[in-house]
Amino acid sequence: MTNKTSVHGSWASRWIFILAATGSAVGLGNIWKFPYITGENGGGAFVLVYLACILLVGIPIMMAEVLIGRRARKNPINALTDIAEESDASKAWGWIGVMGMLSGVLIFSFYSVVGGWVLHYIKIMLTGEMLGVSAEQAGDSFGALLGDAKTLLGWHTLFSIMTIAVVAGGINKGIETATRIMMPALFVLLLILLGYAMSTDGFAQGWDFMFHVDFDALTWNVALVALGHSFFTLSLGMGTIMAYGSYMTKKASIGKTVLTIGALDTLVALVAGLAIFPIIFSNGLNPGAGPGLMFISLPVAFGQMPFGQLFGSLFFILVGVAAWTSAISLLEPTVAFLIEKFKMKRITASITLGAVVWALGIACLGSFNFLSDVTFFGKNTFDFLDYITANIMLPLGGILIALFAGWVVKDKFAQDELQLSGSIYKLWNISMKFTAPIAVAVVLYFLLFPMS
Repeated sequence: MTNKTSVHGSWASRWIFILAATGSAVGLGNIWKFPYITGENGGGAFVLVYLACILLVGIPIMMAEVLIGRRARKNPINALTDIAEESDASKAWGWIGVMGMLSGVLIFSFYSVVGGWVLHYIKIMLTGEMLGVSAEQAGDSFGALLGDAKTLLGWHTLFSIMTIAVVAGGINKGIETATRIMMPALFVLLLILLGYAMSTDGFAQGWDFMFHVDFDALTWNVALVALGHSFFTLSLGMGTIMAYGSYMTKKASIGKTVLTIGALDTLVALVAGLAIFPIIFSNGLNPGAGPGLMFISLPVAFGQMPFGQLFGSLFFILVGVAAWTSAISLLEPTVAFLIEKFKMKRITASITLGAVVWALGIACLGSFNFLSDVTFFGKNTFDFLDYITANIMLPLGGILIALFAGWVVKDKFAQDELQLSGSIYKLWNISMKFTAPIAVAVVLYFLLFPMS
């Protein structure tokens, strides 16, 4: 099995894989969610726990996904099935891949809607429509967008087409080419915004908020939120990293590569926080404003500051690039499966899957207008899909991947891929068998049954 090559091709270099996987990991979770949950959970105390969780839980599980993908050189379902068979275990382990790929498809259906929101905000920031608006006006503007199904459909369709077009181009002409352009652009935009934030009156306050640790603010809930976010921000449990790993060259070190991806992903989240919080503090806004931080609070801040139109536009372009790179990775595992299973041409597989997720997206955008009366267990379609993927499917997938890597994959196969020293390999193996699944299980439990 170790000499196999993927039918889809391979990354041109280790750094292209790093950029592609980082592009998958860096998305709305880093630039939208990380800052506002940091604001809601005490700033520096949350960041400290988050960094520890990335290192102790996220990185080991990502290594497991990459080794499974690279060893089998197939889509997640076939990769897990083949390695289970090679390790004298049940082929039923392949169902982890089914759940992961289904998670990616369901996530894309509402992620594309949010991506559409971002495209809309790029437009209105560029045209100056948000200049001088009050918080109430910004809230009304966002509410009006959610209530306008026709506008949402247009932006959702555009975002879906942008994503499908890249995936249809294949590993080298599509994803790799897009990665070479979009990831450097993302880093440059982020650094420009950081430079701008450093010039504001609120930078010192933003820095202190991010990195001053108040141990009194550490609670079990803070730890649980940090662990949950560290897991989800690395795109784990949905087959993406496994699929990307199947295109990775044999000579590249999995350990060093994954550590680099984790470091870049975390760096983007931290820099995003340092770019956003000074702007929030400079304008006297609430850093714990929740999900509305990006679509309501920040437009108000940009609309009231010098050069706000320029830097507000750059910010939403940055968010759009991050959302796009993540969305591409959500579709790739299932497209790979359709090609391998049904011998489809890549463009046919991409358009077929694209049509399905686009249609699902219509149900999600309708949650805010013409389908607002349709609920599942008290939640509209958008919130329901968000809930079951983030709170159930991804953490469950992470637990099962860790258990599979720790207890099912034979040591000689794992060691052949990871090439770790004896003591480091033992630490990784203990993490897979015990630490990571127990930690993620605790998060899953408290997400489903919150502490009162």
